[in-house]
Amino acid sequence: MTSGRSAEDPVAPAPAALDRLTERLLEARNAGFLGPGPVERHLEHSRRLSAAVVRALGSVPESVVDLGSGAGVPGLVMACLWPGPHFVLIEAGARRAEYLSQTIRACGLEGRVDVEHSRAEDAGRNVQYRGHFPTVVARSFGRPAVTAECAAPFLSPEGVLVVSEPPASDPNEDRWPSGPLRGLGLQLEGVQEGEFRFAVLRQVAACPDRYPRRVGVPTKRPLF
Repeated sequence: MTSGRSAEDPVAPAPAALDRLTERLLEARNAGFLGPGPVERHLEHSRRLSAAVVRALGSVPESVVDLGSGAGVPGLVMACLWPGPHFVLIEAGARRAEYLSQTIRACGLEGRVDVEHSRAEDAGRNVQYRGHFPTVVARSFGRPAVTAECAAPFLSPEGVLVVSEPPASDPNEDRWPSGPLRGLGLQLEGVQEGEFRFAVLRQVAACPDRYPRRVGVPTKRPLF
């Protein structure tokens, strides 16, 4: 399901919230929760990912799961850009989950953004979440096979998974093979190229009940 905001006007920024989030991201870097590079570049990456979601769906989604949210990039940035959707930030690390909760309060996002302190494999089997989200986003969560297996259980029919991709390297590399993806109910729609690259996958069939497998298994025995 999607809201009524159009693809041509996808964002309605909350400047005060973004300013406060920028301050918190600087603190996150000092705590080791955010990778290298200027904070502004991390923010721009999240803006571009937000636009990729809108292009894929045609409008802003009603709800979003951010896998392995870490410092809140892209989930908290998207929450500041989009005033309507509900966000669930999946984070397994206790310190990062507490940082996210504090940042939600600091940015005035309470009631619209929740932190789920658990492994994605466990959260994906929670009936509260399973099959209920039109969008899952992932940035530096894991290998394609791990990301796909952990994301698919959250997605509703025709929902999209948007994944931040590394810079193009081997043109023959098949990072998202169709056969294993089909087993998860997913289909690759394409990779949006540009300064930042995003793979877009569509949930074309329900994710089978056997996925995700037990905690750690997707990483130890990836599907592809």
